[in-house]
Amino acid sequence: MGSTLYVLDEPTSGLHPADVDRLIKQLNRLADAGNTIILVEHDMQVIAACDWVIDMGPGAGDEGGEVVGFGEPEQIAALEKSKTAAFLKRKLGE
Repeated sequence: MGSTLYVLDEPTSGLHPADVDRLIKQLNRLADAGNTIILVEHDMQVIAACDWVIDMGPGAGDEGGEVVGFGEPEQIAALEKSKTAAFLKRKLGE
């Protein structure tokens, strides 16, 4: 316990919004126990709850794949070049 790396790809896919809250609580428990969690995710509620975000872009497909920014969710929300920023800013209530 406490030394596991979890890599999850879109864990909210298909979940009801109430279940997203439950997922976040479970992920926080894993992290609080000393584990590392890496997520590929598009759900702003989950992204807003993360400790650290790596924003990839600037677009999707052939127009993506570069690091647009990284940092705490509030830092990503403040990035002018990030397409994620506006959505994250709303979720954070900024």
